[in-house]
Amino acid sequence: MNESPSGAVGAPGRTADGTAPDRLAHVLRPVRAGNGFEEALEQILQVIRLGLVPSGGRLPAERELAERLGISRVTLRDVLRVLQDEGLVESRRGRYGGTFVRPPAPADATGGRPRLPAGVTWAEVEDTLRFREVLEVGAAELCAAEGLTGERARRLRDALAATGDAPLSDYRRRDTLLHLTLAELCGSPSLAARYAAVRASLNDLLDRIPLLVRNLEHSQRQHTALVEAVLEGDAEGAREVMREHCAGTAALLRGFLA
Repeated sequence: MNESPSGAVGAPGRTADGTAPDRLAHVLRPVRAGNGFEEALEQILQVIRLGLVPSGGRLPAERELAERLGISRVTLRDVLRVLQDEGLVESRRGRYGGTFVRPPAPADATGGRPRLPAGVTWAEVEDTLRFREVLEVGAAELCAAEGLTGERARRLRDALAATGDAPLSDYRRRDTLLHLTLAELCGSPSLAARYAAVRASLNDLLDRIPLLVRNLEHSQRQHTALVEAVLEGDAEGAREVMREHCAGTAALLRGFLA
């Protein structure tokens, strides 16, 4: 029996012509090329959190999901593996197999799913993410336009190298130091101070979601491209890489914490 596009059994409601509505179309859409893994993860998490595929229901087949999201099946499997590791879905083999949404685990068994810090609203989170992007994109452009040479260039290369050598337990700290280094090198003490405050708020959010190896590998490629653009004096390239990098982080936070 073919599954419906929503993958949910007995989805309520009908369209005017009597067919079942495709509610997933409101959430699942082609992702941008730069952050395919992060944005696909965000969208499928949203499907699960909204209950568009109920507990025990089956997600659309891999081929359909990959087509809806505009990603390869290899990337999709990485996303599904993360969801399985987090206990949100399970994979079943056989004629009636597929990827199924698991019932929520009791809070006392898992500590509950990731949540926003107490007293923090989503409006405040979105403000932090936007301000972070403005500061980081501006810092990257300023560094590239001015040109970093000598000791300043060495500082940036060393900060990048430290993230590449970081064990998982120390990755976020070294990632923070790389971004702080870029802010400090842009020549604006005011921007660097503002960024330090925003980064502290951002880290409080990042510490509430899991470290994903696939995301870290992607982040490292973006870090390398960013540093190369800055050191080559490519201001527009540095802006775009940093904008894409910030968007990937925002997608993960929205996916896990929304």
